[in-house]
Amino acid sequence: MEEAKKAKILDENTARQKAEHYCAYQERSQQEVRDKLFEWGQYPSVVENIISQLIASNFLNEQRFSLAYATGKFRQNGWGKVKIKQGLKLKRVSEPLIKKALNAIDGGEYLAMLKRIVEKKAALIKEKDKFKLNYKLHQYALSRGFESDLIRDVLNNYDDVL
Repeated sequence: MEEAKKAKILDENTARQKAEHYCAYQERSQQEVRDKLFEWGQYPSVVENIISQLIASNFLNEQRFSLAYATGKFRQNGWGKVKIKQGLKLKRVSEPLIKKALNAIDGGEYLAMLKRIVEKKAALIKEKDKFKLNYKLHQYALSRGFESDLIRDVLNNYDDVL
């Protein structure tokens, strides 16, 4: 069975208007918009022209995107800074903007989120051996993108809770 072919947009103005709507719906990175414009069949010179117009009209702002991405992934998904940084790198956000976005996450809130995640997971794991339990919790928190030394501190300081 053939895939449904997406309609190509031939007109630059139409593509720009669709890109404006695409950016107005939610914050986007430049790479996401670039990929979408190529998907719509635009040429590289047209794509870069449209992106520069979107930046000039403030539809596209990498700093605003990186802050929204970092805080959203942290608060909604419970991601740690490592996973957020990887996600931003995949979106091709620059290193200084990634650092700003990660610094915008409150340290106390970050630690509280890690504790909450560890406590929730500990309640689900039916493991008698304390070392195995700590290992499983550590691996789980690592998979959520939290730093190893921070996880170790939380697990060591909250043995009585677990």
